[in-house]
Amino acid sequence: MRTALIFRERVLAPSETFIMEQAKPLRRFQPILVGLRRSSPALKHMLPEVLLRNGHDLVDKFAASGFRKFPINPYFFNRLRSVEPSIIHAHFAVDAIQAMSIAERLDLPLVVSLHGFDITSTDAALRTSFAGRHFVQQKQQLFDRATAFICVSRFLRQVALEAGFPESKVHVHYTGIDCERFRPSSIKRDSDLVLFVGRLVEKKGCEYLLRAMALVQRENARAHLEVIGDGPLRSSLESLASELSVRVSFRGTQSPEEVIRSMSRARILCNPSVKASSGDMEGFGMVFAEAQALGTPVVSFAHAAIPEVVSHGKTGLLCPERDVTALSLAIRELLDHQRLWDAMSLTARAWVKERFDIATQTEKLEALYDECIDHHRQCAG
Repeated sequence: MRTALIFRERVLAPSETFIMEQAKPLRRFQPILVGLRRSSPALKHMLPEVLLRNGHDLVDKFAASGFRKFPINPYFFNRLRSVEPSIIHAHFAVDAIQAMSIAERLDLPLVVSLHGFDITSTDAALRTSFAGRHFVQQKQQLFDRATAFICVSRFLRQVALEAGFPESKVHVHYTGIDCERFRPSSIKRDSDLVLFVGRLVEKKGCEYLLRAMALVQRENARAHLEVIGDGPLRSSLESLASELSVRVSFRGTQSPEEVIRSMSRARILCNPSVKASSGDMEGFGMVFAEAQALGTPVVSFAHAAIPEVVSHGKTGLLCPERDVTALSLAIRELLDHQRLWDAMSLTARAWVKERFDIATQTEKLEALYDECIDHHRQCAG
């Protein structure tokens, strides 16, 4: 069995379950997580790791910064060589610059997954971080060195091409869903529960959901909202909810298992993503696919890649972006009409299983790995 290095500069944030869920099902490749330091808080997982630094304090941060400038650490590279890797797969273009150094040192093909903010954000927004500045400065070297770029939606591929990514190297590959893990359960539905799951940042649009729920609750006193996730906007969103008198529970970060239970219990998943002021947009939206696999219909905005994941009128309802009134009406539609909800719930799982099942998507990913390895060998020869 060959080894695939799965690279993220910080391993791994709680919101990055999509990286783990793509790596775990690999059958012909042994996935090993590789990073420069540990995230804080960090996602719990069972995969083997090779980290430059095992912590997340100031010393670890300085070590990671030093490696970005001077990617020389014999102990780190010897550990990587010892697992005999065949390929390195970096997540996010900004992290791929560091992965590129590793690929060059170990003579490996480099695959880069583009997820959203890394290519939809403006260069000015990217330059606000060290990793972003590195990416903007070395973008052309990455275009030349990478063997393949994976876009997680057709929408994102178009953005990548407009940003100058080489067309011959850009592929669309949907991140798969484990439809055995995400399947309807016997958990009793709360017929009045609207659920939000995501980081509390501008792009995720929680503000619009709070405003929509204020309208919904004027007509339906039983309707209530739960927000799972955390982020820099939490305090301002809690203040807005208080100002609007919205009945909402901010539950913070929860385990993946609790997220599944909550999505199984909810009547609706509503994550109304929008284009952020930085340009950041939704590249795919795993949470939409996960909810639908559980039989939970979705309400959101017809934004970016979301129409590729949610079938409007069949598995959920999509509204014009930032239209709070339309969002509130769509929520009420699914709260108030049982036959419509039943039909969408049934269709939603079949939709996900047909298009995003992890077994099929893993086969496609491993086939791409094979192609990249063969191409790299031919170029080297």
